[in-house]
Amino acid sequence: MGSQEVSTVDWQGKHVTVAGLGVSGIPAARALHERGALVTVVNDGDDERARAQAAELEALGITVRLGDGATLPPSTELVVTAPGWQPDKPLFLAAAEAGVPVWGDVELAWRLRGDNGKKAAPWLAVTGTNGKTTTVRMLASILEAAGLRTAAVGNIGVSLLDAVLGDTEYDVLAVELSSYQLHWAPSLRAHSAAVLNLAPDHLDWHGSMEAYAADKGRVYEGNTVACVYNVADPATEDLVRQADVEEGCRAIGFTLGAPGPSQLGVVDGILVDRAFVANRQKQAQELAEVSDVDPPAPHNIANALAAAALARAFGVEPAAVRDGLRAFRPDAHRIEHVADIGEVAYVDDSKATNTHATEASLAAYDSIVWIAGGLAKGATFDELVIGAAKRLRGVVLMGADRALIHEALTRHAPEVPVVDLDRTDTGAMSEAVARAAELARPGDTVLLAPACASMDMFTNYNKRGEAFADAVRARADESA
Repeated sequence: MGSQEVSTVDWQGKHVTVAGLGVSGIPAARALHERGALVTVVNDGDDERARAQAAELEALGITVRLGDGATLPPSTELVVTAPGWQPDKPLFLAAAEAGVPVWGDVELAWRLRGDNGKKAAPWLAVTGTNGKTTTVRMLASILEAAGLRTAAVGNIGVSLLDAVLGDTEYDVLAVELSSYQLHWAPSLRAHSAAVLNLAPDHLDWHGSMEAYAADKGRVYEGNTVACVYNVADPATEDLVRQADVEEGCRAIGFTLGAPGPSQLGVVDGILVDRAFVANRQKQAQELAEVSDVDPPAPHNIANALAAAALARAFGVEPAAVRDGLRAFRPDAHRIEHVADIGEVAYVDDSKATNTHATEASLAAYDSIVWIAGGLAKGATFDELVIGAAKRLRGVVLMGADRALIHEALTRHAPEVPVVDLDRTDTGAMSEAVARAAELARPGDTVLLAPACASMDMFTNYNKRGEAFADAVRARADESA
């Protein structure tokens, strides 16, 4: 199916099982019911919130089964699942045995676009282990600067179903896609797509690195104009080679170095394009300055280049790339500068919940007091410490799995002073900031980049970042 074609399904009387209440399940159930499908929602949980959600759906005439997400309802012709449900759940095994297809919320949105009579907007899709949300928001900012009606949607927290079925008629959508969503999206065909990077993540869900990479690579299937890959991460280019794309679709690389033909890169502090120019063998088009990227950390410049490549693939002019990057402001807790105290910078990158993200964060600064620790999720830290050792002034560790990081530091950076906070209460963050301040010298950066999940101490990474920022601001007030 070409990327601009719209799939039509006769939903009237079709027996559809929706797996999971929640952000994607409820809109899916409503949309299918409105189109005449006979919808049954199954859900593992049976708590007070689930019962309230079920009551709202049942009032519409939708059947809901709580506490039993394992059994495939009789007569099911299609399963639509929330992206987080693992592929080896009994429900899906039963569906496979019965020959019943399984779609995710992204697949359903793809099939329903244009269903309400609006123009079906093309999708510019972004996936990768890290940087997806920032890149998609940068892309949307660039598209807006070009005067296009757009939205940043998908795994970013804005429902794709709401976008494609809402009242707004978009020119193009900037779509963030997780590996979970791509796994369940067999017919998705983007205008252009990017895989930013690949590192081990969610392997418990996918079963192996190979399966994880294969699901990420699905984003390239059927691309019509450009498959954007990371020159520094050959695995992303391998996925382009393996993809079945439409005739004329091009492989476009992005690099922090000088770009070759069909690449975007950096020359003397300038973001340049040698892909979407008349003579890419001899010409380069200036797009923006590195200083236009906020913050101008290396991994964030890479995000900007990927966003620029997708925008240029859609025909956006260079001035809009510059203006969109200048207008963009990063989300909280993503390399967010909190304060300068006594010539020491304090930076919140609580979103760095895995080693790959933390590696990029540590590479952005020359001399660092690193605050790290939390739930390791099976990660190992030797390579991270080896790469960062020369930049570390000191380290403050906290959280349930801090010993794993401490052991890696002992092996590979024994000269770096380490403060090990033997506590996992939320108040530990104030002590962590205080101890980091003692280690820091003028010109240093105290960097919260935990390389771990937050749930041992905090509700989520946002709360962890807020605790860090509150502790830093309190310290700034004391020193004022």
